[in-house]
Amino acid sequence: MLAVATLSFFVPLAHAATLPGTPSALDQQQQQTETPAPPVPQTGDFFKRWLAAYREDWRPTQPSAPAPARRGYAGPLDSTPFPSSDYSVGGTPTIGAPDTQSYMLMQAVNGNHSRTKIYGWANGGFDVSTSNKGDGANSPAAYYYNPNRIIPDQEVLYIERLPDTVQTDHVDWGFRVAQLWGQDYRYTTSKGIFSQQLLAENREYGYDPIMFYVDLYIPHVAKGMNIRVGRYVSLPDIEAQLAPNNYTYSHSLLYTIDPYTQTGVVATIKLSDHWLVQGGLSAGNDVAPWAKDAKPTATACVDYTFAKGGDALYTCANSINNGKYAYNNVQSYYETWYHKINAKWHTDTEAWYMYERDVPNIAGNVANPIATETGANGAFCSAGEQRCFAPEAAVVNYLEHEIDTHNYLSFRNEFVNDIKGQRTGYATKYSEHLLSYGHWIGSTVLFRPELRIEHSYDKAAFDLGTKTTQFIVAGDVTYHF
Repeated sequence: MLAVATLSFFVPLAHAATLPGTPSALDQQQQQTETPAPPVPQTGDFFKRWLAAYREDWRPTQPSAPAPARRGYAGPLDSTPFPSSDYSVGGTPTIGAPDTQSYMLMQAVNGNHSRTKIYGWANGGFDVSTSNKGDGANSPAAYYYNPNRIIPDQEVLYIERLPDTVQTDHVDWGFRVAQLWGQDYRYTTSKGIFSQQLLAENREYGYDPIMFYVDLYIPHVAKGMNIRVGRYVSLPDIEAQLAPNNYTYSHSLLYTIDPYTQTGVVATIKLSDHWLVQGGLSAGNDVAPWAKDAKPTATACVDYTFAKGGDALYTCANSINNGKYAYNNVQSYYETWYHKINAKWHTDTEAWYMYERDVPNIAGNVANPIATETGANGAFCSAGEQRCFAPEAAVVNYLEHEIDTHNYLSFRNEFVNDIKGQRTGYATKYSEHLLSYGHWIGSTVLFRPELRIEHSYDKAAFDLGTKTTQFIVAGDVTYHF
């Protein structure tokens, strides 16, 4: 999927996050380590129990339970207010972290006593933009690519079981099936998996089974190994597609135009409290194994944690093959640095370099141009070139301030250079700056208003290619069940 959602058949891409209530931060199951409250006594019929669960979440009456055991460093962050207490590592549950999550629906069903859980959220928002030329005019800003709208962004249902990675005496297993409906399917679609909704019909709203995988946890390999098989969110990135896994409502340009999901297998091995390594093989970025664009694609990552868990470096080669032009066959390399400044401030910085080879020239400066594939952008090559090498580079920084456990501020600054215009549809450099506020009611309702300004330097890239600067006021609400 490509980040040119401005045009009918250009699909924004992205990847790799957590809801207090979602065990992970980048697909991601970054388990939270906050102490859960004891279950509310089960009285009354189902709906009374459900309402009682929300009352307890919003106005707690039960004392906190003792914190469960954890192997390794404590999570460096508080969740809430942040999406996860752990820094984001994709493709795996956090090895050594317990599942401390309880959910309102499961409280009503069985008091949160089962390991298999059903939960989700409804997320919707609005934006008011200086761009006003209709569908796609905000692009490449995401996810609100349509300006001046109220948007049903994503309505999501999870069914999952997390493996117990704290214990070290027996093999355990888990799974996740995640369903998404809303506008945001435009960013998560994988070719060959209900992709006709976008690539053939360009529906404004659609359905995507964004994750379906099984986990096998083997404790006797080093300090634990997890093997994941199925469709999962690609491993790197500070952000993720799913609303509760992000600091902010909107996404950075950097995140919008990189890969989102892969279908294959990935193994994660915890070598020590400092070192974690990952390797995987998939069908490629945002393509099903049965799609014609599928090709064997390797993934390799290493995470080094230091400063007693307060700092981490996460290095990834997310997609490695021949790099020749195909549906989202971008080759991508990432470095992410997480740094805890003190108890109230932390910062996350990510940089990446991506490219594709032999991309068709769409600049109008060559005879007999080669047709592009639906949903896979061409490039603005030099005169006379039928195909060319199309690279991109980007860096983003998040600075996060915890006001208290229910309120926080996010500051985002980024720079993107779409050198040949292959990811956004415009060969230009971009900068983006954002201020966001997050407010929680309990751990189940989150409000995130934000102010965003961005600029394209070499040519007009906003409002369907007519403006170089765009200003947006926006916000969303996420309701967890």
